[in-house]
Amino acid sequence: MAAGGRKGGNMKFLLVALNAKYIHSNPAIYSLRRYAGELAGYVELAEYTINNHTEEILEDIYDRKPKAIGFSCYIWNREMILELIPELHKLLPGLPIWLGGPEASLDAERILAEYPMVTGIMAGEGEATFAELLAHYVTGKGNLQEIAGLVLRDGVTAKRELLSLAEIPFLYENTADFENRIIYYESQRGCPFSCSYCLSSIDKKVRFRDIDVVKRELQFFLEKRVKQVKFVDRTFNCNHAHAVEIWRYIREHDNGITNFHFEVAGDILNDEEIELLNSMRAGLVQLEIGVQSANAETLAEIRRTTDLERLKAAAAQIRQGGRVHQHLDLIAGLPFEDYESFGRSFDVVYAMQPNQLQLGFLKVLKGSYMYEKAADYGLAYTDVPPYEVLYTKWISYAGIRRLKKIEQMVEIYYNSGQFAHTLSALQRSFQSPFALYEALADYYAENGFFIETPSRLYRYQILLSFAREHGSGEEAFYRELLVFDYYLREKAKSRPDFAGGQDAYKKEITAFYKKEETERRYLPDYGAYDSRQLERMTHLEQFHYSVWEDEPKQGEACYILFDYQKRNPLTHEAAVMVILRNEFMTDVTEKETVS
Repeated sequence: MAAGGRKGGNMKFLLVALNAKYIHSNPAIYSLRRYAGELAGYVELAEYTINNHTEEILEDIYDRKPKAIGFSCYIWNREMILELIPELHKLLPGLPIWLGGPEASLDAERILAEYPMVTGIMAGEGEATFAELLAHYVTGKGNLQEIAGLVLRDGVTAKRELLSLAEIPFLYENTADFENRIIYYESQRGCPFSCSYCLSSIDKKVRFRDIDVVKRELQFFLEKRVKQVKFVDRTFNCNHAHAVEIWRYIREHDNGITNFHFEVAGDILNDEEIELLNSMRAGLVQLEIGVQSANAETLAEIRRTTDLERLKAAAAQIRQGGRVHQHLDLIAGLPFEDYESFGRSFDVVYAMQPNQLQLGFLKVLKGSYMYEKAADYGLAYTDVPPYEVLYTKWISYAGIRRLKKIEQMVEIYYNSGQFAHTLSALQRSFQSPFALYEALADYYAENGFFIETPSRLYRYQILLSFAREHGSGEEAFYRELLVFDYYLREKAKSRPDFAGGQDAYKKEITAFYKKEETERRYLPDYGAYDSRQLERMTHLEQFHYSVWEDEPKQGEACYILFDYQKRNPLTHEAAVMVILRNEFMTDVTEKETVS
């Protein structure tokens, strides 16, 4: 079956991506265009987000006047793309419409049956397939059955062999199109592991990009001083030599700005890798580590061979190094994990003190082993993307819903990093961290806060009210902890209501900054700023509890100076100095500095 197409300059193949957020980009469509080589001039790219209205997208596509179009389909955009296609067909009835990506290639026959306006689907790895498809439309020669890797209405063409990564060109000719967006980069494809919920387990063959090529390409990002490069390698450290070479290069060529994100298996991080990571500039690297569960039976069933004790030790070593942001993941809804078991898994991961704890929910992806075993697990999930778990034989729908509320509390209160000291103190009033977040979720539900979403500032007041009811400490103690947490992260123009006024010690604040204007004892890096400017640029607060300590105690009134020019690159907390004044409030002397 030959498809119609126009030759020469009239031809435009539009590749479309619908990203989840504006800061995201779609490396797939850039890779397809770059691989097309001499024919790349016939390819145009269009990126939208799922927050765009369908009418806006349709109008923009219509104005571009493509002669063929391709959509990159994932769980976050599949439904929107399938909604767009019939309307697009009405506006451009002769337009060949192609789909690619996992949400198209793994459900190709059904999509073709339900959407007759779809010409075909590119299955699997797409660069070589698209290059031949583009050549077909540009030249008008050949027929689609001769192109490997296609699913057509009259059958499936030959299987497309996997490419060597040496054949994949560098995606980024310039970074102008990616300003204020995340740069995605791959140094390998495939995964050696067989996790039952993951599509990466389908391709067991791991292919690596030549290390010298990787270094040249990373240097491009470093010279352009891009903010973040996110490696999309499924298990970056599956090859020790490859990982170490890249990490060494990043350390030695650090530009002081670019951050690199890696997804790693924590339990196979060895001493050399950990030592290397801990020798880097703080904030240069961040790691995402999938723990998923601490239930041994669950890990065995989902075919993960995690050494949990080794993972804990590695996470602890990295945390103690204080250089690397750690993001640990859990998945709710896995086999053999009931509500109570998940709570225990939560406590295990929480004790590792990650910078972020991602509480995710099982997605039952077509083509995965989990999809095949769904009936055996009593696993019900949504029919539409993201195919998220509703319940299993181990956990009820009510249990999943409660975990959803707990996940929101973790996101708001833990992952925001805004309440670290208050949460640490509150935890002592509960049997476990999970119990704390359960109670907080119940408090939100009882007071309607899940319906009327509180503002960022009001969340402090809610936590104070919660502490008043559920904490074992005095209200004044929690109030000071919240004030401390607030000013650690915020150089606020206005003072929050829960903090009270500063009138009682305003003279001391003025006296401190007047003295600092001449002595520069605590703020030597603030140049020639006068006392009023210093007061605006920093913050001085009086406390009666030693809120900076692990177990705060009430004592003599002291002051804490918050320096916002010296923030922790991992937590974004201001540097603080604890200052003690004498009995007559006529002098200030340094007590200690807390980093």
